[in-house]
Amino acid sequence: MRIVRDYQFTRPEDRGACAAIGNFDGVHLGHQAVIRLAREVAPNAPLGVMTFEPHPREYFAPDAPSFRLMSAEARAARLEKLGVERLYQLNFNTSLASLSPREFAEKVICQGLGLVHVVVGADFCFGKGRAGSVADLQAFGAEMGFGVTVTELLETGGIQVSSTAIREALADGRPRIAAEQLGHWHRIEGEVIGGEQRGRELGYPTANMSIDGLAPPKFGVYAVLVDVRDGPHKGSYHGAASVGVRPMFNGEVPNIETFLFDFTGDLYGATLSVALVDYLRPELKFDSLEALITQMDADCVDARRILAAL
Repeated sequence: MRIVRDYQFTRPEDRGACAAIGNFDGVHLGHQAVIRLAREVAPNAPLGVMTFEPHPREYFAPDAPSFRLMSAEARAARLEKLGVERLYQLNFNTSLASLSPREFAEKVICQGLGLVHVVVGADFCFGKGRAGSVADLQAFGAEMGFGVTVTELLETGGIQVSSTAIREALADGRPRIAAEQLGHWHRIEGEVIGGEQRGRELGYPTANMSIDGLAPPKFGVYAVLVDVRDGPHKGSYHGAASVGVRPMFNGEVPNIETFLFDFTGDLYGATLSVALVDYLRPELKFDSLEALITQMDADCVDARRILAAL
């Protein structure tokens, strides 16, 4: 998959694609349906996705609480798995944000990327102030020579599939509900960083990862599936993870600490993908380290039982 970041500087082979357009945060079932449709309506064109980085919401409100379900890198990896050949991950800046709907259609879709067809959801808005509607896009397509397909919003269990609904499920500690809308487990991905090694001292060495920039799930302990993406310990494992601020040790910065079952080795610097399967309990502050260890023992028993049933 080739990633294109500037619509003003493209190679000839990057043109002529059929692209689904959106933010694709989480790459949930609704996003996947739009991508499948892009493949179906133009099977002979390269399959593309147009998205934006940073997320427009981050650009316009940089000091707002973190809301993203996945990083740009995790999103790109998920899109590549779906067969996307061209990822137009456009730099969202003042220049792009100031384009009118007509200018966006003409300068980005038509002249810049040379797309032959675009696929969008029924609620798609574009251009400065989100002033452009799907009807506007269809009119511009007819005028400028690119096709436009609009897909209806997807529902599952009577609930509209959306990144917002997924964030709410995760914030409530319901990762299986989130997974129903995602079509896959919600994963936290990143590099293992150094910690204070308290887990090692307690007999539970953990792989620590930052969750900075992501919408935090409900703080607490989870049964998890872990993929080590690189390094000598590359592979898949079961485990238990704690998400939060570590109240037992007066922590302040949220992170995720993952204990891999039946694992021995050094994971520093490796990239991990941690899938949240079930919420076991909230974060707690115990009266003693012995009480904490007893609870961790019980957490691991619960997690092993849950994961064995998958």
